[in-house]
Amino acid sequence: MSKNLLRMVMLRGAAWVHDTLMGVIALLLSLALRLDRDVFVQNLPTYTLAALVFGVVVGIVGFVVGMNRGIWRYASLLDFVAIAKTATIATCLFIVFHFMLVRLESIPRSAPIIAWAFLIILLAAPRAGYRSYRNQRDRKRDNDSTTQSGKRVLLVGATDTADAFIKATEEGHQSRFEVLAIIDERGRRSGRFIRGVPIVGTLDAMEEAVARFEGQGRRPDAVVLTRSRKEFSRYAHLEDLVELAGRLKLEVLCLPDMFDMQDLDAVSNVRPVKLEDLLQREPLHLDGAPVAAMIKNRTIMITGAGGSIGSELARQIAALEPSNLVLVDASEYLIYSIERELRQRNPRIRLHAALCNVRERDSIARVINATQPSVVFHAAALKHVPIVEAQPLEGLHTNAIGTRNVAEAAAAAKVEAMILVSTDKAVRPWNVMGGSKRLAEMFCQAMDLNSGEGDTRFITVRFGNVLGSAGSVIPLFEKQLKEGGPLTVTHPEIERYFMTISEACLLILQSAAHSLSNREQRGRIFVLDMGSPVKIADLARNVIRLSGMRPDADIKILYTGLRPGEKLYEELFDPDELTDRTGIANILAAFPRPIEWRLVQRIFEQMEEMIRDNDLPGAIRLLKSTVQEFVPSQEIQAMVERERTAPPLLGITRVTTDADD
Repeated sequence: MSKNLLRMVMLRGAAWVHDTLMGVIALLLSLALRLDRDVFVQNLPTYTLAALVFGVVVGIVGFVVGMNRGIWRYASLLDFVAIAKTATIATCLFIVFHFMLVRLESIPRSAPIIAWAFLIILLAAPRAGYRSYRNQRDRKRDNDSTTQSGKRVLLVGATDTADAFIKATEEGHQSRFEVLAIIDERGRRSGRFIRGVPIVGTLDAMEEAVARFEGQGRRPDAVVLTRSRKEFSRYAHLEDLVELAGRLKLEVLCLPDMFDMQDLDAVSNVRPVKLEDLLQREPLHLDGAPVAAMIKNRTIMITGAGGSIGSELARQIAALEPSNLVLVDASEYLIYSIERELRQRNPRIRLHAALCNVRERDSIARVINATQPSVVFHAAALKHVPIVEAQPLEGLHTNAIGTRNVAEAAAAAKVEAMILVSTDKAVRPWNVMGGSKRLAEMFCQAMDLNSGEGDTRFITVRFGNVLGSAGSVIPLFEKQLKEGGPLTVTHPEIERYFMTISEACLLILQSAAHSLSNREQRGRIFVLDMGSPVKIADLARNVIRLSGMRPDADIKILYTGLRPGEKLYEELFDPDELTDRTGIANILAAFPRPIEWRLVQRIFEQMEEMIRDNDLPGAIRLLKSTVQEFVPSQEIQAMVERERTAPPLLGITRVTTDADD
């Protein structure tokens, strides 16, 4: 017999002996209470025998019911239900046996009923007492370790989840938190307690509570929201709390989205509040049936699959069970990373990873012809404004000509639909990146209007910035914060539209499914409702506050000036575009002025030729004449002027194009 098995048998045996002994004591106590002292002492041998019989019955019933299999350290309501069941059944059996043997003449008839009450107390009290002792011992040990390495926290919200969190910190053997007090945002329970933790008042009382605990040498390190992220949009005090916590140098934490009140490990999953939690956007409620019908058991291709949008699209599409998911990207590392992640999540998924640059017309055509996708999501693009401003021909080549290459290959392979992922920078663009994406929109709109019944649909989805995407402002702020600041913002008034990556991808899928279900609606651009624009300076301040520091006091904000091609604000619609609702929440439709298909073809042929000839002045002139709202930056104009006046290489005279005239 192994040591563990022997120990388990001994513990269960000790529990059985304890329960049997409690049965004996319960009946003797009931008789002592019920009878005169002289009568009890005179008949003690008889009563002791009856009590032994009652105790054995209790032990046998407890074994059958499973009462002694419960672990006292974790005694719960279910254990106490088993105790009540054992006491009731044992008492009833004892009464029946005693009646059959001596007609209940040896003991008072009320004694077994009194013994039933004593038995429940005697069985439950040791279990509850042992659990309380262990909790107090573990809490003291955890508090000692918390002082050295963990966090002292204030909970915000006197909720059931707060109760569960405190319970989890009490029972978790490696809890990282000591709960000092609870802030009740409504102020209805001030002065009361939850599991011994005081409710000290509303947010207005937080500063006083922090000062009081600091005076005791127990200053809080953080506040923990006892609400899931899904409730944040209804949590009116969230921004006030973040600002207050920043002023008090407290980190702001929150519980996992799906906090299981019975899961002690959930305590270790407490995470910092993120900026997307502060957007206070209503949770999306989308119709999943059309999206599932578009994806399930079909071959889906994603270009730019290793990027922020492309990889999130891949994750969401993979969950909808496509028959084959084709991942296309020009980066070996990125395509490897997303392929490995998807295979780890779903080993049974069928994946095809293609290392391909959309700028190479023949290469993307070969991939599409070989895989025969039903739907192509085109997310491949150069998106960083300063980089594209410095290398404008590269941006035009990838964003405009690359889109044409994918669209023409999709049409030739009779793909059901191609979805272009666009940007709000395409609206009245001030930079080449936005202008190149507007060209891509124009090409897809012209192809969609020119296609016939049963031909490939070309769908464009336009939206603003996504939080947390690679190279976006949020990761930059977080990096600068770790380095001690300052956080750099180009202008105090610059603002942008923001949404989360997962929201954007959900709406891209919904837009595509809606368009395929309404084939008569052609040439529209789906525009995602981004809510209100957010000032980048406000984002920077919130990043600082969420880290438990104070803007301008602990971490400075440095304004560096607008970068080449950068606008103070972005727009989702051009003033000349007609707009309409789609019938889908959070998705609108724009109708730009279309350009005749043959003209679009000639424009793209000329643009490709100018890119091939490294003719920057001609490419910019053609872009400006096609996208009439395009305003080239001073840097682009200077670059074009340098190209015009540059001496010919190796004595070769530069050929002037029509666009230079």
